[in-house]
Amino acid sequence: MSTPIDKFEANRREKLARIAQMGLDPWGGRFDGTQPIAAIRALAVPDDPANGPQVRIAGRIMTMRKMGKIRFIDVADQSGRIQVLAGQKQIGEQDWELSENFDLGDLIGVDGRFGKTKTGELTVFAERLHFLTKSLLPHPDKWGGIENIEFALRHRYLDLIYDPDLRAKAITRVRIIQFIREFLNARGYLEVETPVLQAIAGGAAARPFITHHNALDIDLYLRIALELPLKRLLVAGFEKVYEIGRVFRNEGISPKHNPEFTMLELYQAYGDYRSIMDLTESLIVGCVEMLGKGMRLPYGERVIDFTPPFQRASYAEMFEKYVGVPLSDTAAVLRKAAELGIETAGKDPEVIVHFLFEEQVEDHLTGPIFVLDYPAALCPLTKRKRGQPHIAERFELYILGMELANAYTELNDPDTQEATFRKQLAGLPEEESMARMDEDFVKALKYGMPPAGGLGIGIDRLTMLLTNSPTIRDVILFPLLRPQ
Repeated sequence: MSTPIDKFEANRREKLARIAQMGLDPWGGRFDGTQPIAAIRALAVPDDPANGPQVRIAGRIMTMRKMGKIRFIDVADQSGRIQVLAGQKQIGEQDWELSENFDLGDLIGVDGRFGKTKTGELTVFAERLHFLTKSLLPHPDKWGGIENIEFALRHRYLDLIYDPDLRAKAITRVRIIQFIREFLNARGYLEVETPVLQAIAGGAAARPFITHHNALDIDLYLRIALELPLKRLLVAGFEKVYEIGRVFRNEGISPKHNPEFTMLELYQAYGDYRSIMDLTESLIVGCVEMLGKGMRLPYGERVIDFTPPFQRASYAEMFEKYVGVPLSDTAAVLRKAAELGIETAGKDPEVIVHFLFEEQVEDHLTGPIFVLDYPAALCPLTKRKRGQPHIAERFELYILGMELANAYTELNDPDTQEATFRKQLAGLPEEESMARMDEDFVKALKYGMPPAGGLGIGIDRLTMLLTNSPTIRDVILFPLLRPQ
């Protein structure tokens, strides 16, 4: 059963037929030699448009208005927007007839000369028009965005056309990722690719998405982290590796969480969490400098000052400051939890500690601040401080209460790694997908992994902070939505 056509689409289809009757392809074709509109707008403006440089543009019709035998058409491409002045005499009868069949949203090409009108508007004075694609569905009638948020999210392609701020954020995200690659490549890191489908979901405590491989008749998991394959490469002799890749966690959706997100993970042989801390600070500062807007960036009603050096403080110091009891005093911690109405029965003290940290401390970490030296029980993949086995050499970078980066001195002792894995998995039901230990990773460690530092940065959250975006969906091209 075909979808019914409303009157707006029917009208556009009539114009589509008329364009075809003119002997033109209403779906266009190859159109070489175009110049970015932004580059054209940067040209020297002649006194007389007749002497202006010859230009060729291709883009989407954003607005149109007709004044007698002249049409004013605003055309936009990826780089910008410009006015086109099409006079009936200048473009000829056939192209004038063609322009009678234009609609908002159509894609056209224009040959003409660059100049400005008597009112000072930068303009392409058209000499030839080319039809490149008919838009069969109506577009918003103003170049000002789509007011209905639900409609915008479900029609992201339209939202990106009509919301210049959203489009700018998408481009900034690309620039951030490009900068990260250049930054790491220049420091001798190798970019690698590791499997998205994995037999064991490891490297993080998260619920995976499960799929099934028919030929092998086995369940597989979309990766929840990049960590373990990258550390296998350290064993293999790759001393500096990184991956920027998609990670999948079968968990909730919130302004800071999307089930599918992008991570940077890197590992450096013969480093530790302090060398990685220095690298992280340089990387974040470099991203900010690349944007060219200074070191103080707005985020909502607040300002983030990225001027280095970033603050550094221990987990225990921050815990005592904002929870009000020493981290080492288990009885006091349990009393504090009870005062706050937190259920403590049957829970490990370490779990309660971290819950208190998340609830009572994180909002105070405006930063940028490196919180370091975590309780070892929270960090099964992390090396312990020498002489202080209860402390793990780990840091997290917080900005405005949001965790942006997580880093360790990597645990390379296979016996300790196996013991911490077993403790972490104890009590989980046999059928639980997260209850399986990665025996092969422990085996790889037995062949010898060099001492190393490792880092994970959420690209989506970094982009949020650097583009003043209050929600993660603003920096993901196609965020996951509930079915209609």
